Amino acid sequence: MKYKVRVQKTEEGYAVWCPGLPGCWSQGKTEEEALENIKDAIKTYLETIKELNRGKRVRVVEVPI
Repeated sequence: MKYKVRVQKTEEGYAVWCPGLPGCWSQGKTEEEALENIKDAIKTYLETIKELNRGKRVRVVEVPI
């Protein structure tokens, strides 16, 4: 899967977050490190959402763009 992320230079290095996944963010000393770290954050985020929805009634909708 592909997700858009935003990267911002900070005093400590780089902050990176995924606007499509509220609360999903990470950081790194370099931009490359931050981008690798957000991959792990996205994976953990999606696994957590999957676990929270386990056994719950959910639906899938398609939104044409």
